[in-house]
Amino acid sequence: MSHAVEQVVETDIPARLDRLPWSRFHTLVVAALGITWIFDGLEVTLAGALAGALRESPVLQFSSTDIGIVGSAYLAGAVIGALFFGWLTDRFGRKKLFFITVAVYLVATGATAFTWNLWTFALCRFLTGAGIGGEYAAINSTIQELIPARVRGWTDLVINGSFWIGAAIGAAGSIVLLNPNVIDPETGWRLAFLIGGGLGLIIFFMRMWLPESPRWLMTHGRAAEAEHIVAGIEARIPGYVRPAEPLPRIRLQSRSHTPLIEAARTLFVVHRNRAGVGLTLMAAQAFFYNAIFFTYALVLTDFFGIAAHQVGWYILPFAAGNFLGPVLLGRLFDTVGRRPMIFFTYLVSGLLLAVTGWLFMKGYLTATSQTVAWMIIFFFASAAASSAYLTVSETFPLEIRALAIAIFYAIGTGIGGVAGPLVFGMLIETGSRPTVFMGYAFAAGLMIAAAVVALRYGVAAERKPLEQVARPLASID
Repeated sequence: MSHAVEQVVETDIPARLDRLPWSRFHTLVVAALGITWIFDGLEVTLAGALAGALRESPVLQFSSTDIGIVGSAYLAGAVIGALFFGWLTDRFGRKKLFFITVAVYLVATGATAFTWNLWTFALCRFLTGAGIGGEYAAINSTIQELIPARVRGWTDLVINGSFWIGAAIGAAGSIVLLNPNVIDPETGWRLAFLIGGGLGLIIFFMRMWLPESPRWLMTHGRAAEAEHIVAGIEARIPGYVRPAEPLPRIRLQSRSHTPLIEAARTLFVVHRNRAGVGLTLMAAQAFFYNAIFFTYALVLTDFFGIAAHQVGWYILPFAAGNFLGPVLLGRLFDTVGRRPMIFFTYLVSGLLLAVTGWLFMKGYLTATSQTVAWMIIFFFASAAASSAYLTVSETFPLEIRALAIAIFYAIGTGIGGVAGPLVFGMLIETGSRPTVFMGYAFAAGLMIAAAVVALRYGVAAERKPLEQVARPLASID
């Protein structure tokens, strides 16, 4: 271990980052990180909207169960990718992992266009998921560490919600690419993945502008680099003057890495209540979202008779509701507070899904009214799901932030997400509305239970410095 890593660092960098006014730099952070979620939304939506085309493909000939399998393969890859790349993110830095994870994502997405059977398609979806899973850890860590505390909640929710801009683009693209009057659907679905991978190259260009997290640098004995980055940000803000009075300082014993045993003890012993909240929120929203969204196209085609190339028209309003939720509700997470807003969004999502599921079972809904109902449900559910990522990324110490995000994303998605598409694919294949309703009722129950847990055990982290919400492991008095 080098001398740089063993030094004691005393710095006011966290306080300086938190007191910055919103600037072009922060807008750049939102754009550079949000664009990844846009491409993730494009990726997942294409997979959902293409379900009908994949079943009708003369090469693939997928069944509804096969669609569930490839959806679960994507999520399984995301789980493993999150754990592996999340651990690397805390050890080697946020910025390095940005480029590694996006490279995995782009190559695998492009390769999906050339698959020829269920297993090659599932493998490419698995690898695509691995890249995206790694992105969750690196990106959510960086949001927390670069954005001022007073707007951290809203910013986090908006960036995670930008997934649905990509969903809308994917839906619109599927309308063209799956229209047999425009292009052969067998070529169309392959082209969809190829274009998605090609567009993702923009991410590389955007990320070159982002610095390493100063907070990560200061805990790894690189205080001079951290100081240089923060001073540069301050200098580029027109008219900004650093305060004459001293800001709160923090003393840290720098380290090269945090042993996994210490990380596990911190997560599951020291902060076990927070761990329980994070796990509950992540698992509930993962099952709720993935079970419904990955099989959205199947419900429309099997129960409402919508043609595969028309599914995109129904995803567009659904995506709009999902994006508007975090944008319009996000500021309340910083003003009203984390606990009441997480409780409210989870509870309303669960109750609305239960009612909508019952109406679906009774046959009272048309394709249009079903879409309107889902649009309203996911206005709240999107904010709820984004708040789960916000919770696990701000309530644990800096040194294990990315790993914490990865672990709770992995466990939550493993419990709720991987099983969801597979289970719902099989439920839909029965052709029985009461059977499908059972799945909806279970997802609704999970969200309501998570709402109660958040209200009872959640952390009031709004407008507080990260170091106050969770004391760094390297802090010394």
